[in-house]
Amino acid sequence: MELAGILFDVDGTIAESEEVHRKSFNESFKEFGVKWHWDRAIYKELLNIEGGRERIQYYIERTDPDQLNRPDLSSFISSIHDAKSQVYSALMTKEGVPIRPGALRLIKEAKKEGLKLAIVTASTEESLRALFQYLPEKDLLNYFDVIADGDKVPVKKPAPDIYTWTLQELGLSAKACFALEDSPTGLQSSLSAGIPTIVTVSSFTKGENLSGATLVLSDLGEPSVPFKVLEGDVLGHSFVSIAMLKQFCKKSN
Repeated sequence: MELAGILFDVDGTIAESEEVHRKSFNESFKEFGVKWHWDRAIYKELLNIEGGRERIQYYIERTDPDQLNRPDLSSFISSIHDAKSQVYSALMTKEGVPIRPGALRLIKEAKKEGLKLAIVTASTEESLRALFQYLPEKDLLNYFDVIADGDKVPVKKPAPDIYTWTLQELGLSAKACFALEDSPTGLQSSLSAGIPTIVTVSSFTKGENLSGATLVLSDLGEPSVPFKVLEGDVLGHSFVSIAMLKQFCKKSN
């Protein structure tokens, strides 16, 4: 089967943005007067829970269970998360975030080749647009045919629902696509939907169990700066290109 689409996770895959999310959560906690602080070790663990509201709920259950008695718990969590989204937008304006090696090149190359592109993320639409507004290519979001943000389906990654929904919207089969992820949770989601997946590890997911991935790489690479191969056979390639993905697609089918 010919390659017809590429499905991109965002945080940690297109952009190295998880650290900005972490800072934003901590700033929002201060606003609400809760004595929580997510250091990098805590946040690394929390990345196994997709969705900001879900992470807060999970953290409360395990570290501050008295909060569970609040009659307004759901709205309290939503208010913190809304504040976090505003802080995130402000931090993006102030600091920006680096796009990961090879991401911009591959998106442009795929669009030029006529492939369908999708974003598949647990981030809210607000956070997504804040991020893309400050990437080097201002209209990059317009390259994507489908944007599957965190509110499109009720059950988030590692369930396959968001990927299944995206395939339906694209009108493509799983075997005609590749997914690009950075985490075990995202990988489990895409594989459960039947989509071959390449993982480019982020600063938070190095050393995680990523079995099942077609490849595990340091990043997507550039012609002048090759990726580092962590797992898998790259078939002689030194950066992820459409030609490389087409070769893998034919091989797997």
